[in-house]
Amino acid sequence: MPQANPKLNAFPVFMRVEGEAVAIVGGGEQALAKARLIGQSNAVLRIIADAPDAELLSFITATGAVHIAAAYDIAHLEGAVMVFAASGDEALDRRVVEDARRLGIPVNAVDRPELCDFFTPALVNRAPVAIAIGTEGAGPVLAQMLRGRIDRMLSPSLGPLAALAASFRGAAEKLLPKGNARRRFWSDFFGGAPAHAVDAGELAKAHDAAVDLLLSNAPTSGHIALVGAGPGVEDLLTLRAHRLLLEADVIVHDALVPEAIVAMGRRDAERLPVGKRKGCHTKSQAEINALLIELGRDGKRVVRLKSGDPLVFGRAGEEMAALRDAGIAYEVVPGVTAAFAAAADFELPLTLRGVSSSMVFTTGHDLKGNSLPDWAKLAISGATVAVYMGRSVAAEVAGRLIEAGLSPDTAVAVVENASLANRRRFHGTLADLPSLEARADLSGPVMTIIGDAVAGANFERSEPLAAHRHEGAAAAAEGVEQ
Repeated sequence: MPQANPKLNAFPVFMRVEGEAVAIVGGGEQALAKARLIGQSNAVLRIIADAPDAELLSFITATGAVHIAAAYDIAHLEGAVMVFAASGDEALDRRVVEDARRLGIPVNAVDRPELCDFFTPALVNRAPVAIAIGTEGAGPVLAQMLRGRIDRMLSPSLGPLAALAASFRGAAEKLLPKGNARRRFWSDFFGGAPAHAVDAGELAKAHDAAVDLLLSNAPTSGHIALVGAGPGVEDLLTLRAHRLLLEADVIVHDALVPEAIVAMGRRDAERLPVGKRKGCHTKSQAEINALLIELGRDGKRVVRLKSGDPLVFGRAGEEMAALRDAGIAYEVVPGVTAAFAAAADFELPLTLRGVSSSMVFTTGHDLKGNSLPDWAKLAISGATVAVYMGRSVAAEVAGRLIEAGLSPDTAVAVVENASLANRRRFHGTLADLPSLEARADLSGPVMTIIGDAVAGANFERSEPLAAHRHEGAAAAAEGVEQ
């Protein structure tokens, strides 16, 4: 099983090479590939090859690289800041590596990772912006595939925009206080009018827009994003949610949101846990509302991170009302709610033509009253029912639904830790559901889905609830005796 936080064996750095010599030993295809890579920098290329291929010779002529047309000698490496052994001859490459190390120069032997002091990355070049992708020599093809994807994502104007930003850095540090105001300027610079003007090729207009932005005295206004963190696994987070996390000054998160998702925010963002877990409420809802208002009035960009979708049992309504009354700007970013993740874990159709055309989300806690809630009537008429936080009320949910007329044979699917690698799946019928209440081993969030559509799920990787049914019955009998 992979480590939770694997560590790198090769740490990525950017080495200054402007005006410095980089030596490449070799006269063939490998040498040419490294020459083209290093040729994207302002390094002085020194190519040692007594009989270079025609294509490499053309490259040397076209770029003005230094060509040493002689058999290799250690003296050819002197003064270089980096060396590439790219001859294709193992004995010669080993000799170059040994010589470079004797001279204290980092060396890379092409296609010989065991001899390398460093690895060359797949490079996305938007000078002065560079994105380097490395695999420690394990998967060069993978690195190139990733390079292609990232290259397509980035605007060709990213380099000129970064160059413009560099010209404003000194002024921004002089005129704007460190912290929120300066961060807001750069966020608006890279995402606002200056960036749009550079994209359009209007560099003068971009410069003017940056000046206007820098001299604007408008106070920074706070903004709260009520963001759905999804069911738990990081790659079900939406792109918008990830972007807002990277822009946030403060991340206010519930206890059920995994640390791996909170960690996707800016490293210097303040992180405030607010609990809201069963039996462990560190802050009341009123206190959370007051905290969000205070942060908004302080001009902070806040992500209020909620498990699943913020509008499904997330008490977002109370927070939105409080922010509206306080005049604080906010937005809502949907997330993948646990019911959808649980259904996906079971390959379960929540609606099924000819079987179920509607669905209900509930916590089951409204069954405590004497009257049957409306959703229970919908379940009896064929709706698929998703019960959140349902383990502790499973027996009551099952009993009331059976009492109201839903068949005890109605299919049931149960998932603990939906979407996560440690999820557990169970299946059975409504009559089996009370066994959940006695399952002390189910410590994670439990989602229960009930309805005829559940019969269409894939139960190959799930356990039958019936195997634990006798345990639930024994626990119930013990309770009656006491």
